[in-house]
Amino acid sequence: MITQIYTMQSLEEARAIIDAGVDHIGITPGENNLPGEISYKDAFEIFQAVKGEITRIAITVSTDIEEIIEMVKAVQPDILHICGPSSTMMPPPALYELRRALPGIRIMQAISVGDRSAVDLCLKYQDAADIIILDTEVSTIGGIGASGETHDWSISKEIVDRCKLPVILAGGLSPDNVAAAIKAVRPWGVDSLSCTNIPLENGGFRKDIAKIKQFVKNALEA
Repeated sequence: MITQIYTMQSLEEARAIIDAGVDHIGITPGENNLPGEISYKDAFEIFQAVKGEITRIAITVSTDIEEIIEMVKAVQPDILHICGPSSTMMPPPALYELRRALPGIRIMQAISVGDRSAVDLCLKYQDAADIIILDTEVSTIGGIGASGETHDWSISKEIVDRCKLPVILAGGLSPDNVAAAIKAVRPWGVDSLSCTNIPLENGGFRKDIAKIKQFVKNALEA
């Protein structure tokens, strides 16, 4: 079971999360007013410092191919996580174009699980992406994910059963519900952002390392 945690904002956090036994760490590079965003420079420095120790993911809500290529070349992740809003999702041919421009970078496509149309959407993208991540989209966030909300796991289970790609389950997962989610969906991996944060007075957050350790423990035991 792969465990994936977003969003690191410092090398200190990244190191602590690696020590907690996480498999994938995610960073949000850019200036799009997304939760936990950091500069390209800071993201690159964190990724370089932990290279070879953990799988490194850079997330983007952009639908501009040139902008995405610029970000990936600046940050140098192992995986590119594409999670722009469902209303403006990049079509599969755009992912093929990114593959050609970014050899060696795996592409993880986010799919919002609102209803059963998500099943057909996953099948549509399974030849263009390397990994599918199932998440929950809300109107207050400019992309798929970071909502802290769960979705219908029975739909996610159908996607896992029918999609040929590895599937990561996200959306409101915490130490308290990750075991139940794994038993219901049987995904390749599980992801947490909102439910493993400590809110700060300035409206930001830092990662809750104790919760992350419990998340990993519960996921692996399930």
